[in-house]
Amino acid sequence: MKILVTGGVRSGKSRHAEQLLVGAAHVTYVAPGRPADGSDPDWDARVAHHRSRRPAHWHTIETADVAAAVRRTRDAVLIDCLGTWLTAVLDEQGLWDVDARIVSSEVEKRTAALCDALSLAPNAVVVTNEVGLGVVPSHRSGVLFRDLLGTVNQRVAQVCEDVHLVIAGRVLIL
Repeated sequence: MKILVTGGVRSGKSRHAEQLLVGAAHVTYVAPGRPADGSDPDWDARVAHHRSRRPAHWHTIETADVAAAVRRTRDAVLIDCLGTWLTAVLDEQGLWDVDARIVSSEVEKRTAALCDALSLAPNAVVVTNEVGLGVVPSHRSGVLFRDLLGTVNQRVAQVCEDVHLVIAGRVLIL
């Protein structure tokens, strides 16, 4: 089973993704994007909130190298979410203000590695923001983020059997 769960902010997509794996004996929850220096209290609060909802036996990994985390585990894996992963990739590579072709090339490399790792995972649920439904600032970095995440979402969806769209807590299986 490989499922991409998408929706807007506060749509219920993370809760839905967690429910998809609630019966699994072993789950590795990958929280992508933790700042390298660990200095983001908002990040800590988000991870703590999600951790409090999950079964205690789930293992949590906080990393920007999601592909490596997926390759290292034989557990079912839940990745939450590709939007924070993409932000981490752009941050760690210093790509926010670089030529778009260079940015796209680096993100494509990282996305290919992620898709390769996901294709080998026995069970994976990946959470992402649906950028086609959201309001994205029209400045350069907003457009860059929207376009890149849209492409990442499409690539990951190709590896998954199903895509679940979550809106206001309701799920539509595409």
